[in-house]
Amino acid sequence: MMNKPAAAAAMALAAGLAALSGCHQHESAAPAATAPPISAAPPIGAAAVDARRLAAREPDQWLTLGGDWTGAYYSPLKDIDAGNVGRLGFAWDYRLGTNRGQESTPLVIDGVMYATSNFGRVYALDAATGRELWKYDPRMDGQWARYACCDAVNRGLAAFDGRLYVGALDGWLHALDARTGQLLWKVDTVIRREHAPYTFSGAPLLAGHLLIVGSAGGDFAAARGYVSAYDLTNGELRWRFFTVPRNPADGPQDQPHLTAAVKTWNPAHRWEAGSGGTVWDGMAYDPTLRLVYFGTGNAAPYNSYVGGRHTGDQLYAASIMAVHADSGALAWYYQTVPGDRWDFDSTQKLILADMSVAGRPRRVLMQAAKNGFYYVLDRSSGELLSAHNFAFVNWTRGVDPKTGRPLPAPAADYGRSPKLVFPSEAGAHNWQPMAFDADRGLTFIPVIESGNVLLETSDRRAGLVEGQFTTPAFVPEAYDPAAMLRLYGPLPPLARLARGINTDTASRGYLRAWNVAQHHTVWETPTATSWDGGVLATAGGLVMQGDANGNLNAYSADTGERLASIAVGSSMMAAPITYRVNGTQYIAIIAGYGGGGVITGIPLDPASAAYRYGNDGRIIVLKIGGPPPPLPPPVAEQPLPMPPARPADTAQIDAGEVLYNRFCSRCHVFGRGILPDLRRMQPGTHAIFNAIVLGGAYAPKGMGRFDDVLTPVDAEAVHSYLIDQAWRMQAAQ
Repeated sequence: MMNKPAAAAAMALAAGLAALSGCHQHESAAPAATAPPISAAPPIGAAAVDARRLAAREPDQWLTLGGDWTGAYYSPLKDIDAGNVGRLGFAWDYRLGTNRGQESTPLVIDGVMYATSNFGRVYALDAATGRELWKYDPRMDGQWARYACCDAVNRGLAAFDGRLYVGALDGWLHALDARTGQLLWKVDTVIRREHAPYTFSGAPLLAGHLLIVGSAGGDFAAARGYVSAYDLTNGELRWRFFTVPRNPADGPQDQPHLTAAVKTWNPAHRWEAGSGGTVWDGMAYDPTLRLVYFGTGNAAPYNSYVGGRHTGDQLYAASIMAVHADSGALAWYYQTVPGDRWDFDSTQKLILADMSVAGRPRRVLMQAAKNGFYYVLDRSSGELLSAHNFAFVNWTRGVDPKTGRPLPAPAADYGRSPKLVFPSEAGAHNWQPMAFDADRGLTFIPVIESGNVLLETSDRRAGLVEGQFTTPAFVPEAYDPAAMLRLYGPLPPLARLARGINTDTASRGYLRAWNVAQHHTVWETPTATSWDGGVLATAGGLVMQGDANGNLNAYSADTGERLASIAVGSSMMAAPITYRVNGTQYIAIIAGYGGGGVITGIPLDPASAAYRYGNDGRIIVLKIGGPPPPLPPPVAEQPLPMPPARPADTAQIDAGEVLYNRFCSRCHVFGRGILPDLRRMQPGTHAIFNAIVLGGAYAPKGMGRFDDVLTPVDAEAVHSYLIDQAWRMQAAQ
């Protein structure tokens, strides 16, 4: 008979962390950042989180990203319910001073909110009033933002024993004094920094006396996935676990589990690409089993058939893995997509729960994966208990329940000709948190119903696109064979690619309630866009989600009926949280649009709040009985600036088009994008174009320099192409 999870967790955590009692805070040899002025310090005992508190699930607090150690994004609070949620109004907001995407979940501990924003900035605020207590800037190298495939985001921080832990985008892990915001120590988590463009966008994970961190970068060359374990008190490295093999030419594999793994990789694999398998999100820890869980990203390059190669399973890319916290040794793995060719990372959030499966009590791990399947695994052994698709898929015919392997679907093989594949590379579910209500047995999933036209570009003029290797992917709305002809050559029309696909090809989003035991959707409701926010569920019978149009929506957990929609004037991607201070329950969310679904090519809808009101990052907090939230001032459409003289060298313009497609278009989308449309550059920007692109003049803003891949001649070609495009835009007015 299993112990009750809360009691077991408390005992295991207490045992594992007892050694921390009385440990002093320690500064490493790394240079400390100067702490900013402190408006007012929180009380002594700030972030006083310990093992018992982590296990106890205190209703008034939000101690971890998912609320507690299970990662369920579920709150026992029920002061706000179906009967009064319509009276939610403004409590306070806090402006973050940035217009990049916001993906983080704040913590609330004893009346203080600790939040993060882009690059790893940290804020401590009075959770009842929004009054700033302190803020911390890691002062990272802005050049590193260039390697953030999906915006310069941050997903949150961890708190324990008076300390806060946050990763900066440039890969440094920072430990702060929660009372003052002063830096205690920092450590570089990046290996081979001079060779591999790793970034740190996820949140650290508490695991007993350790802090577990991963990294992003699998969509760029030379990144090899790993997770690292650091001592909570001083940042000393305890172990490092590599997820994928290294180049066999460098000798035997450096860790035991990789000796078998390398046999599943093609000998002709492009080892200089680093293999991928990065761990950029989706981690969890079971304090009873003392296992660390994480999902791994795509192999690199994920189209492993380039150049006529054939692939094997490519262990352990696109997998869910369990590692012993004490030793860093592999406990078990389950590969969701052997031989992945579609960019189907398995890095989505993991939820731990105890439930009955086929009449037997099980400790389970659950994930609504990017590939469209909802997985339930035994978290002790890795045994697959169920795998059913929660969204439309055509990349596979299903998962074999005996072997756990997906069944091949020839219709998704784009090696010989373009194919329309579902889901898209954004996934049927991406990083946005889902929420699990154990009492109802329902998981509430922010679902993306969208496909991609996939094609190889080895022999096409477009060539390599930085961050996509040789496999660009186009959502149906952006797939225009006529407009793409110059770069990609003749392409089939979408109607031909859609033959035999029995779903709407338009990209759209849903909030779905998934019955875990019975493997089906109980209810669904359309969302504003295909890229809306994460989800919170509460004991008040509510499911809450923010959307791109600037509305925080409350739904009935039982029926999906929309009970309230509060206009806040900011587009949202992150998940809401709820907490209680002095008897008042609050709902909070960090707002700001961007991320992979937008930064990589989906233009903003004119209805989105980010387009109508700008995209200033905000923390927005609501309570019952407050007034309507104040909306930001509308953004006026700016007239087109007059570009410089139109270049006459068509060969230079043509060369610039290819270079722009390769190095710039991933972030600077023509049209309504989050980052500037470079056809609208002001005269002053044109004057310093080379200083920006080659010299890093805008690195403090997150625009890194490209002088390692572009020459002055290249930069002039890109500039000529943009000027030509600006004149074309003028003519179209």
